Amino acid sequence: MQLRWPVVLASASPRRQELLKQLVIEFTVDSADVEETPLSKENPWQTAERLAADKANVVAARHPSSIVIAGDTVVALEEDNFFRQLAKPTNEDNAKEMLRALSGKSHLVITGVCIANAGERDIFSVTTTVTFRELSDEEIEAYVATGEPMDKAGAYAIQGGAKGFVAQCDGSVTNVIGFPVDEIREALLRIT
Repeated sequence: MQLRWPVVLASASPRRQELLKQLVIEFTVDSADVEETPLSKENPWQTAERLAADKANVVAARHPSSIVIAGDTVVALEEDNFFRQLAKPTNEDNAKEMLRALSGKSHLVITGVCIANAGERDIFSVTTTVTFRELSDEEIEAYVATGEPMDKAGAYAIQGGAKGFVAQCDGSVTNVIGFPVDEIREALLRIT
């Protein structure tokens, strides 16, 4: 895709960089360091969109003549009519606890996206429902020991070692990896 402005990805995530390469030939990376803790009254969609916008705003201030693309992924597990938001695990025990909570259940993966261009903001989110099969403690222990879950929302990578945990995925797989490619393509086409 050819765009009239330079593109900046507001993320150091290798997964988001690989996914953006499917859409844009050339871009630079300038990650934003923002506090990623959900606010107390936010639902997971609000959290994902707010964090994506926060990241885009920080980076857009440094690149005012560019298209800045930012994203944030939240894993949400419904418990007692409340969405528990699973961020990146803080340690191995936290990762194991998250995977046990997801075992045998469906959860939502919500990626908020903000595309900043010339003072305009296009903010949206995409939701995918992922269902895990029942996981044994041995599987969880072995997976966490690989280190892969430690920088992933919900403590897993669908494109990596957790692929075999997934019984069903309803919606965009690239969204679960970290960027909803089709929806970002559509948004970029609106500003070309």
